[in-house]
Amino acid sequence: MRIIGGKCRGLTLASVGKGDQAAHLRPTSDRVRESLFNVLAGGRFGEPVDGAIVLDLFSGTGALALEALSRGAASATLVDDGRTAQKLIRDNISRCRMEDKTQLLPRDATRLPPRSASQPPATLVFLDPPYSKGLGLKALAHAITQDWIAAKALIVWEESTAQPAPEGFTLLDQRRYGDTWITFLKAAPHLPKTGVES
Repeated sequence: MRIIGGKCRGLTLASVGKGDQAAHLRPTSDRVRESLFNVLAGGRFGEPVDGAIVLDLFSGTGALALEALSRGAASATLVDDGRTAQKLIRDNISRCRMEDKTQLLPRDATRLPPRSASQPPATLVFLDPPYSKGLGLKALAHAITQDWIAAKALIVWEESTAQPAPEGFTLLDQRRYGDTWITFLKAAPHLPKTGVES
């Protein structure tokens, strides 16, 4: 697994091993990540990566957030409650020398704390929950409730099936890559802080 583009292009990232501790981790493949960032760079959604405030929920190895930082995002908050994932994220942040642009929250992505007033809300959100467990919608709803998501933010949601747009979001596009579906959503200009129905 490696960074595909930007200033860290070609850098090899730490990934999951074959042990039981890593069995729950499912990193986005290089191929899917490259295709995803090609879509983001294609101009259809403006320039969502350049200068972005990134929120990476169910961060896993941190590859999505770090790819965005390599390509010009301003900062990233990576969220994962798994110990193996946290170790991989810290290792990969160090490999990319992105300590000054990242924050690791060792928390359940469906139970974020309130966003600090000193931290701007996310303009680009990566959502890569365990497949088919309904955790993506729950995490999205909680992130809204805790004020983590900016109005008009772009949401990139990876799941095993195409996801419908929940209340407060507009469906922009959906792409299938093998067993993976990527759903692109845009947050409303005025997000209700009560969150979407979960």
